[in-house]
Amino acid sequence: MFTAVIPRLSIVVPFYDVERYFGPCLDSLARQTFRDFEVVLVDDGSRDGSAAIAREWCERDSRFQLISQENRGMGPARNAGIQRARGEYLTFVDSDDLVPRHAYELLVGSLDRTSSSLAGGNARRFNNTSGVRQSYVHRIAYGADRPATHVLEWPDLAIDRMVWNKVYRRTFWDQFGYEFPAMRYEDWPVALKAHLDAVTVDCLAAPTYYWRERESGESVTQLKFQFGNLEDRVRSAGMILDMVDRRAPELRWKVHRHLAMIDLATVVQAFGSAPEHELEAVLALGRRLTGRLDPEALVGSSAIERLEYHGLQSGDVELLQRIARYRADGGRPARAPAERHPVLPWRYRALGLPDTPGTPADLHRLSRRDLTLRAAATELVWEPDALVVTGTAAIDHLPAVEDSTLRIALLAGLRETPLTVQRHLLTDSAGQRRLIGFTARVPREALAAMPAKREAVRLIATMRSGPVRRRSLLLMQMQYPVGDRIGDDWFQPAKASDGRLLLRRMRGEPELTAAATDGDVLVLTGRLPSGATGSELVLARAARELRAPLETGPGGVFTVRVPVAEVVDATSPDDPFLDRTVLIPKIGDALILVTGLSTAVSAQQGDRLLTVARSPGQYLNLIEMPARVTAARIHAGDRSVTVEGPRWAGVDYGRIVWRRFLPNSDDAVDAVCRVTLDGDRWSARVNLDDLGPAQDADWTLFAADHAVQAESFALTGLPRALDRYRLYARAGTLHLETN
Repeated sequence: MFTAVIPRLSIVVPFYDVERYFGPCLDSLARQTFRDFEVVLVDDGSRDGSAAIAREWCERDSRFQLISQENRGMGPARNAGIQRARGEYLTFVDSDDLVPRHAYELLVGSLDRTSSSLAGGNARRFNNTSGVRQSYVHRIAYGADRPATHVLEWPDLAIDRMVWNKVYRRTFWDQFGYEFPAMRYEDWPVALKAHLDAVTVDCLAAPTYYWRERESGESVTQLKFQFGNLEDRVRSAGMILDMVDRRAPELRWKVHRHLAMIDLATVVQAFGSAPEHELEAVLALGRRLTGRLDPEALVGSSAIERLEYHGLQSGDVELLQRIARYRADGGRPARAPAERHPVLPWRYRALGLPDTPGTPADLHRLSRRDLTLRAAATELVWEPDALVVTGTAAIDHLPAVEDSTLRIALLAGLRETPLTVQRHLLTDSAGQRRLIGFTARVPREALAAMPAKREAVRLIATMRSGPVRRRSLLLMQMQYPVGDRIGDDWFQPAKASDGRLLLRRMRGEPELTAAATDGDVLVLTGRLPSGATGSELVLARAARELRAPLETGPGGVFTVRVPVAEVVDATSPDDPFLDRTVLIPKIGDALILVTGLSTAVSAQQGDRLLTVARSPGQYLNLIEMPARVTAARIHAGDRSVTVEGPRWAGVDYGRIVWRRFLPNSDDAVDAVCRVTLDGDRWSARVNLDDLGPAQDADWTLFAADHAVQAESFALTGLPRALDRYRLYARAGTLHLETN
């Protein structure tokens, strides 16, 4: 008698009208390095070609199967898939998303080792214009590997709202009888209950899920201001609050604070677009939510959060509409100018909004937290005698008056070394000329004199404006700052995990001094520190390693030859959206510092490239990726921007455009560049006047259907102000944004 083989993993994929995105999603599942799985596709009454795509995959791959039902929503569709699923483990995928190829190998492997109830991994958000970036709600919960932990041990898991970045043990799922409710935002009640029911949970820092953000704004999370969407969001929040009160009061503050920051703010923003006949219903939803939230969750919150909370509780629709419009117009509460209160001279009004009758006066006044010094470095330039730091500094809400003072110092431990500072006028986001700019010089000798035992120093700003005095460490706004050598040490500007600027003293690390191609071999040359161990270059990737032997010579000089064909793996890149893999070379346990290279070096193998790149911290990366249009240099003039790069065989350079997607649409407007081909180089020039008069427009550089990726060396010096525009990079894609 024939017995069907039970797969180890069941992947449930409900779908509804996702023809545009469905094929890449299913392809990312078929490419998994973990092969023992089944895919249960649930057609939730699709009206487009999605079902045909599903049938094609079922015919092509016996691991795929299709079931169909009338449209009932995501929750019931998932439940139908679970009933059909037979695997030892269970996971879920939304039909417009992507799964990295090593995801299930890592997650199932972790569960096999720990016997935890479930395992979850980090997540990335992605789309054409913004590239790939960290998912906000997963950045802390999955910031490091934590095997066999628990939500009560690691409370940040309480706001891990999704089920698709996890693999569940099926016996665990059935033991507690999980079922998705027939509503949107159905994930969180199931995800939180599972976290609470679990014996232990595995957290993986590696990205195991890519979450699409559509340009059209059509996904459930992006249609968040529609009334039905809001209604389900508040209902889901109520289920979460009930669960926390009943089972985990120790998670109360974190969950209530998260709902106040995210869900409550979303309800308020809906007042900016809700039709007149829905206003009372939206208000009722908001009051329903505020009625459940603990006021302690707003302790220490900003003035605008307090106003939003008051507006919902008091039913002040006019105030809520004004706050929603203010946010929709790009207003930032921290930048709104304050007004001196007529009775209490050292208190200030918030938001630039006039007092509303019946609103307690205290809600309109700024707390100490509101009056925060925001200081940031916007440009770093090494000169023969100093590192020159250019940036901005201002206390939120307060005018930078002429008699205000700014002090910037080099900070090592408790030791402060004052720096020479010049201040200058800049145009702020409101179009006003204010004394917010500065230039500070960090002498090389001052850096060299810092205690050698400390790896990093910081810059700290102190500003006084009238009676208000504030201090703050400088943030860093550049992505790829350049380091330089002082004596025997390398000093590298870097961004800390909290966004602050670090000046890192680096010594005793392998250094890359040159790179070149030799046919189909990439040749890397560098210098080893004295006493270094390691006889080979190790190229680390998500689930396996590649190795190449070192050739060493006098003075610690090394050469390593990397055969491109052995690295290129076109069928299964780690990044399923950009179709590439980032390899992190090491010698022994040490990363390799890039000290002698100022431009990328690439070798082509068929329709793939292997490119020498550097991380934001100036460490060596090798990127295996498709041969597409890539930007190597950016020239910005007064009225034009020119981007150029290398030409690759088989790539079409005929049409390169700056593209602006229309609001809530996948349709776009293109500003066509003037393309010049010269030998092995291409360039594309656009006049800023050709971008038109659109306000709040964000243009992205495209070639064919792909956003142009910029080489890491080309991003030094960005962002940059250009007349009415700001030139910047977001996850490696180039943008022009109107000021």
